[in-house]
Amino acid sequence: MLNERKHIKLIAPCGINCGLCIAYFREKNSCGGCLSNNVKSISCVNCFIKNCTKKKNIYCYSCSSYPCQRLKHLDKRYKTKYGLSVIENLNYIKENGLRKFVEKEKFYWECKVCGSPLCMHRDECINCGELRDKRKYF
Repeated sequence: MLNERKHIKLIAPCGINCGLCIAYFREKNSCGGCLSNNVKSISCVNCFIKNCTKKKNIYCYSCSSYPCQRLKHLDKRYKTKYGLSVIENLNYIKENGLRKFVEKEKFYWECKVCGSPLCMHRDECINCGELRDKRKYF
């Protein structure tokens, strides 16, 4: 149960799984994710979306402006660079809840060779070097 709560706390209000970020994987000076008090990535500290949702205490899908232009821009960038859609993530979370989303994420972002979690910012598994299958799952 504790492990599940930890993974749920890694889901940012914008729909990004912070547990897949290179800053989270770092051994030295690692980041605890957007919802933690241990945010190390300067881009996350200054993130407009993170700060907007923190003020309102919501996930983006609950906002009356959903999806706003900033979220659409983030979605386009992440689809192109990393093969994931933050808007689809948020829609899934809204319909199915955070627990089911975390289960789906664990399955999709697991190295099929060694079983380690994959980093969205790398094309290969950090643990064994196996190339990541970048097929779209949204």
